[in-house]
Amino acid sequence: MLVRRGSAVRRANGAVADLELPEAVFRTCPWQPRELVDLGLRQWLRCCAAALHDGEVIGMPSHAVDEAWHGFILCTARYAAFCRSAYGRFLHHHPDGGAPPGVTGDPMSEQLRRTVVAWSVVAAPGEQCVLWDLDRRIGVPEPWGVSATQVTAVEQDLRRV
Repeated sequence: MLVRRGSAVRRANGAVADLELPEAVFRTCPWQPRELVDLGLRQWLRCCAAALHDGEVIGMPSHAVDEAWHGFILCTARYAAFCRSAYGRFLHHHPDGGAPPGVTGDPMSEQLRRTVVAWSVVAAPGEQCVLWDLDRRIGVPEPWGVSATQVTAVEQDLRRV
């Protein structure tokens, strides 16, 4: 199973590396520096590969990245092609209250915990995740995020497993 997950992560990493994001992706995402938001979106899309492979739903830790992801989703043909290339299937988005009947979600705290777990699977050795405090770093009003304490606690739990 780990070998298959590794293959899925490598596939997604390649698709993310090749991804060209048009200006339209950032139309409703005014925060700067754009390069940091772009990096956050790419890290998020990589995390999604590990989560999809394990059949999990992860939480979005950044409002700025969420806005960029929404912009990407609106580029429907480009987004669908990326999903096929990266994940082998379409990655649906169910915003709070927007899931189809019968689809329930875990509390956001659990979804964000799984995002930290997914990052531990996809991160290159020594690679730092910008998602946890990106909103605060770029001045998003009412920033989202995952505290360093929470990230450390999840990482410690993973080391114990």
